[in-house]
Amino acid sequence: MSEYRAKPSRIQTQDFGYFAKLSTLLPIGLLATVLALGAGPQPAYSADDGKKVPLTKEDVFFELNHTDGDLGIHVMVDGEAWKRLKIEDPNKESILDVEVKGRLQKQGLTELFSESAEPPFDELAPKDFFKRFPEGTYRIFGTTLDGKKLEGSSKLTHVMPAAPDNIRISGVAAPKDCESGPVPSVGVPVVISWTPVTKSHPKVGKSAVVEIVNTEVIIEREEPDGLKINVDVPSGTKSFVVPKELTNPGQGEEYKFEILVREASGNQTATESCFKLK
Repeated sequence: MSEYRAKPSRIQTQDFGYFAKLSTLLPIGLLATVLALGAGPQPAYSADDGKKVPLTKEDVFFELNHTDGDLGIHVMVDGEAWKRLKIEDPNKESILDVEVKGRLQKQGLTELFSESAEPPFDELAPKDFFKRFPEGTYRIFGTTLDGKKLEGSSKLTHVMPAAPDNIRISGVAAPKDCESGPVPSVGVPVVISWTPVTKSHPKVGKSAVVEIVNTEVIIEREEPDGLKINVDVPSGTKSFVVPKELTNPGQGEEYKFEILVREASGNQTATESCFKLK
């Protein structure tokens, strides 16, 4: 497949359907959270009885921002309602411990998404970042509302996919720095194109064979009204046509976009750029 074209009929006011969706991640409130990155060894958390309940989602992965030059670790967990959740690294050191308190403990939580701070490479070099989070299996423990053991695991690797190359907006080279460089003006339809990723990142992480499972295109506009859409496209796609319903030609609005490539391990690499409409 050489080009992905979003179908306008799938785009609605409140729901962008399977391929395009509004970004609606909300902060988790009313939690007492102990974050112990790099803490000493601690015993695994034990639930009240011997019954085990598997998680439905258990992902610990890295994200590289190729444009800004930074790395972060992300966690996505989902499953039966729980009142406590803990994650241990391969050395059995606790890196996350969340306990629900007060009225929320009676309700419980079923989903957790979290991402670490992402200091630039001149503050935290990639090799030092990876030392903090060794490769291997990260085990997830928890306690459901009725006292059962909640368990899962996620395998973490230091292999990062390369960044998309040769990014262009309607044939114009995409700027690498939208803060200080000129922003290209293009007419509609807006076509974002790139060279699909087939290799691991040449400078960050380990070199290895990669399997790209999908690519995500994120488009954001701040003025005159806020807009942010996320579109998943099949791996191997070379371009994406921005739906005309999301653009306002002749007004000169500026858009930021991101192309995020995800590897089979879950690790992902993002490249950012921008354009404005004529």
